[in-house]
Amino acid sequence: MAKPVSVQLYSVREACKADFFGTLKKIAAMGYAGVEYAGLHNKPAAEVAKVVKDLGMKSSSAHAGIPNKDTIGRIVDEAGALGYTRVIGGFGSKDMETEDAVKACAAKFQAGVELGKAHGLSVGMHNHWWEFDRKFNGKTPYEIIMSAAPGLFSELDIYWSTKGGADSCAVVRQWARRIPILHVKDGDLEPDNMHKAVGDGKVPIRAIVEAADASVLDWLVVELDNCKTDMFEAVARSVKWLVSQGLGKGR
Repeated sequence: MAKPVSVQLYSVREACKADFFGTLKKIAAMGYAGVEYAGLHNKPAAEVAKVVKDLGMKSSSAHAGIPNKDTIGRIVDEAGALGYTRVIGGFGSKDMETEDAVKACAAKFQAGVELGKAHGLSVGMHNHWWEFDRKFNGKTPYEIIMSAAPGLFSELDIYWSTKGGADSCAVVRQWARRIPILHVKDGDLEPDNMHKAVGDGKVPIRAIVEAADASVLDWLVVELDNCKTDMFEAVARSVKWLVSQGLGKGR
């Protein structure tokens, strides 16, 4: 079953900084059903919400960091105004250097989960390659965190999991009940980590998406960190490809 397609606005971050609302209009014109936030660029959440609604899109989620006592108020207010319930955070490679460090990350995630739950929010993890390219006692950091933070959902970034050496289809099947969002990005998996429009690279997009639990998966979120071609063109081609393949649906 095709899932609605959102875009992580980090993909077009420079354009958002220059003209946030104008960029949202361009995203809507591409056919995206939703947007995933990476900051509001000094715009009031209520004003952003009106623009997004008027453009016929929804707010799928936000990279707002792991909630803590200092940030929970802002996170709750923005989520309420914008109409999403899923908040995502993550850690850097230096946080994955030892098993104890990974377990500390898991504890922070679970604490954030409990804090968010009290306000009707779900908290998730966005990964890079460092959650998959090493093991401690036979387990990757991803496995350790998901096991130690049982309330956490996974917004699996399928490019980075693949780049980290994982069988991303197997990861999705194993944790399917906890993967409501997939970060869909593509590329040739080369050392420069340059991304391409979804469908143009070497990541087995279809197989990974089809490995998900259709009753759990709610969104496909396109994200391209960087691109050798024009970013807007690549972002537009990504949603068109997902829709054309019957994997995604636009607005």
